[in-house]
Amino acid sequence: MTATAKKGTYLSATSIGLMTAAAVVTSLRGLPLLAKEEMTMFVYLAFTVIFYLIPASLISAELGGAFADRRGGIYTWVGEAFGNRWGFLAIWLQWIQNVVWYPVALTFGAAAIAYTIGRPELATNGVYVGVFCIVAYWLATWVVLQGVEVFARIANWTFIIGTIVPGFVLLALLAYWIYTGHALGWQHLKDPALSAAGHARYWPAIHGFGTIAFLAGIVLLFAGVEVQAVHVMDMRSPSRGYPAAIGLGAIISILIFALGALPIAGILPYEKISLQSGVFDTFAAVITDIWHMQWLVSVLSLLVGVGAISGVLAWLGSPSRGLLETAHEGELPPVLQAKNKQGMPTHILLVQGVIVTLMSCFYFVIKDVSVAFFLISAMTIALYLIAYMLMYAAAIKLRYSAPDLERPFTVPGGIVGMWIFAGVGLAGVVFSFVVSFFPPDQLPVGSPAMYIGLVTLGIVVFGGVPLIIHHVRRSNWAAPADAPVLAAAAAK
Repeated sequence: MTATAKKGTYLSATSIGLMTAAAVVTSLRGLPLLAKEEMTMFVYLAFTVIFYLIPASLISAELGGAFADRRGGIYTWVGEAFGNRWGFLAIWLQWIQNVVWYPVALTFGAAAIAYTIGRPELATNGVYVGVFCIVAYWLATWVVLQGVEVFARIANWTFIIGTIVPGFVLLALLAYWIYTGHALGWQHLKDPALSAAGHARYWPAIHGFGTIAFLAGIVLLFAGVEVQAVHVMDMRSPSRGYPAAIGLGAIISILIFALGALPIAGILPYEKISLQSGVFDTFAAVITDIWHMQWLVSVLSLLVGVGAISGVLAWLGSPSRGLLETAHEGELPPVLQAKNKQGMPTHILLVQGVIVTLMSCFYFVIKDVSVAFFLISAMTIALYLIAYMLMYAAAIKLRYSAPDLERPFTVPGGIVGMWIFAGVGLAGVVFSFVVSFFPPDQLPVGSPAMYIGLVTLGIVVFGGVPLIIHHVRRSNWAAPADAPVLAAAAAK
């Protein structure tokens, strides 16, 4: 325990478990993706928990505790194991994957506003979606530039009204749907190819990587779980409390995602589940088509839209500030080290805005919005998974290269336990990384070669830039050690 920790100030396993769930569940945007897998969603969720959520949480807890007195997060962890070049690559990937993720989250917000104004057809209009993403992102950037206190306060309240409240409404609608004797969507599939018997299946029908391509997107739903590793030093007994906290956080997250996806899968016919508008179509199927209360759908859609933008707002500043920490080591050009009087990295945020604007332009040129939505998601998860590969490898390496490093929390099982948990996590992210290159059979992708090429191009470009920056860095790039650079964990 740190010297500054005092009796009565410890965080409980329950507190950290709830914080972990809140960091993972930033909006309802992932529910249609799960619903599209009908009852096999539980297999995908189990895979994600075993091969991603638990290993990532435990490994990041050990590394976070070992380097609790140092800022930089994964930059420090990987840098200590393999050198600053790879540490910079890891923190860059955490930053850039968030940047690429923003259009995905804002697409959901665009659909929400389309339903709010009574124009649901706009949710599939690429021009509308692209323009909305660009305008909403720059407005969110303006809010973040006002300082942490401002955007944190807004994000906390909008999460409650934009995620929690609509989630409970979805469950209530499912209860009504079942009580009134309506047929459940997953029990009457019209496409026999989805199930040999024409009804719900409970295990994925795997006929190639394309049939499980949604796995990468589902893994992405849990991205950011490692952010709470910073609190391992605030527990009375980290070795016992933190695994319990992670278990609680995992259960809560799974319940929220599963219970939120079930109403969509149960109320909507399979072929009508849209990745970007499934939540709103579910509202409309009951509230508009049966109760004839369109105004209520508009209100709920507005709340969901607020929640989607809240998710972007909550994470907009943190990854940038985490990247800014590398300025002390001379990894960032001076032009990217600028901060305003609120301590926000202005130039990095501007660069983010340019990238998000360019990524949002995919919606202008790709005919099917769902395809563009998933394509950007695939780039996002692939970039994030590379960072996790580096984190797992660093954890194993440090057990050998720094055996005497003080570790307030250690992965259970000693060195064997480290190999098991890190090995399982590494196997999971490598498999998910490979899957992310395959276009999903559930979407009309068109040319698979173009899809794979775009995902590969995105990874090469976004992953290659930090290596180039590191290669050409200059000694005079380093920021003064006492500069008021703020650091924060980088996560979605």
